[in-house]
Amino acid sequence: MPADLAVIGLGPLGLPLAQAAVAAGIPTLGYRTGPEAGSLSPAELRRMLSGGFRPATNPAELGRVRTAVICAPTPRGADGGLDLSQVEAAARTLAERLRPHTTVILESPVYPGTTEEFLRPLLEKVSGLRAGRDFHLAYSPSRADPGGRDFTPANTPKVIGGLTPACTESAATFYGRLTDKVVRARGLREAETVQLLETNYRHVNIALVNEMAVLCHELGIDLWDVIRCAETKPFGFQAFRPGPGVGGHGVPQDLTGQAGRGLRMVELAQQVNSRMPRYVIQRAATLLNEHGKSARGARVLLLGVTYKPDLADLQGTPAQEIAIRLMELGAAVSFHDPYVPAWSVLDRPVPRADALYEAVADADLTILLQHHRTYDLQGLSVKAQLLLDTRGAAPTGAAHRL
Repeated sequence: MPADLAVIGLGPLGLPLAQAAVAAGIPTLGYRTGPEAGSLSPAELRRMLSGGFRPATNPAELGRVRTAVICAPTPRGADGGLDLSQVEAAARTLAERLRPHTTVILESPVYPGTTEEFLRPLLEKVSGLRAGRDFHLAYSPSRADPGGRDFTPANTPKVIGGLTPACTESAATFYGRLTDKVVRARGLREAETVQLLETNYRHVNIALVNEMAVLCHELGIDLWDVIRCAETKPFGFQAFRPGPGVGGHGVPQDLTGQAGRGLRMVELAQQVNSRMPRYVIQRAATLLNEHGKSARGARVLLLGVTYKPDLADLQGTPAQEIAIRLMELGAAVSFHDPYVPAWSVLDRPVPRADALYEAVADADLTILLQHHRTYDLQGLSVKAQLLLDTRGAAPTGAAHRL
């Protein structure tokens, strides 16, 4: 069966799109751009294959689809900016096979102007076709919620901005097959900036509540109770909760060097959030000292090392820095995570605790970094000698909260 759609990049952006397309009955081709890998169980893969999904290794197949969506990752580069090398590689691969009347959509996080100023000339030069005349070109910010259960592609509105009105409508027609609501942006730059705003909104608000966590601890105030009360306000407030740092694939963008000036609020948020692993270590060392123990030689167990609950994804997890700093202090670090069978830090394997309750009882300090649903925090807090809860998930009084 010929595919209607090619998803180029099968990481945390592309894989949810491919799953949604297959669920909507769209024959879909999946093409990897690199070593990225989404997390699919064997049963999920079988369902996708039976529903019309087909992994592709021959790039020639990309020239036989009506819609191609580039979902290549754009990690932070050595200079602090977004690395577009995988987007460039994906675009070149597609452009060499691009046919007239194809709709090309970019979903990768990028700076405003990237689709028109970077992607468009690349596609046109390699393919010999002209965007807006020979093929449609659009941008749509990814709104995938990995591991989330409440919001799916079907009930999450999709924002679309095209190079021309016809490009926008072509992309809208495609996404209309996947979602209940399509939102048309004024153009490419507006759609790209939606992604910028949404990502930075998350980071800025997490930074605010992280700063509140430090302040409230110093003042002896229960921040978690403050948040519980504040979120009863039905307008003007959205609850965010502190944590040991910020991970994931949504890289904050301050636009320094891109728009002539940076976003100072975003730059400050990055500084605040990047300090949180060090703050966790400070709190951990203080707790140990208060109980007559030194960090050097202490047995420290890390619970949950992924960046998000109930998801086997270590991208940008603050657990990495926390483990490194504990090791530098001379602590004996081990971990438990139901989604991570093995974990290495600085190319050194971290011992995994298989018997969870025994490991918690044996540890001088247990630090909850991620609250997976499988963790019975009431039971674990009874077993633990000391429990530092960075997620506010343990029952009140059962643990030391961040």
